[in-house]
Amino acid sequence: MILRSARDDHIKINENMNKIDIINAPVVSINLTRTESENVVNLFFNEMTNALAKGERVEIRGFCTFHLKEYGSYIGRNPKTGQRVSIKPKKMPFFNIGKQLKERINR
Repeated sequence: MILRSARDDHIKINENMNKIDIINAPVVSINLTRTESENVVNLFFNEMTNALAKGERVEIRGFCTFHLKEYGSYIGRNPKTGQRVSIKPKKMPFFNIGKQLKERINR
């Protein structure tokens, strides 16, 4: 990601984007304070997490969809000992890419 630093005029080039980069983007581009931007980003992620925890689907049109897949219990094996172990049922979040994002990536 290429982002102008909020502290100075240097260009930051980072191959991986992380939460700090997402927080810093509105600070640089629309002059939010770091605290305001951090609050907005945390609210966004908290709302997504709460929705998934309630079993709801999260759709950000054109970007992605998050949904849960439920897995029942099953018998697995301990890779070290080969002993059979019971695996509890679980829910896992899944990500599906949106059409517009997929098209933009594949230009």
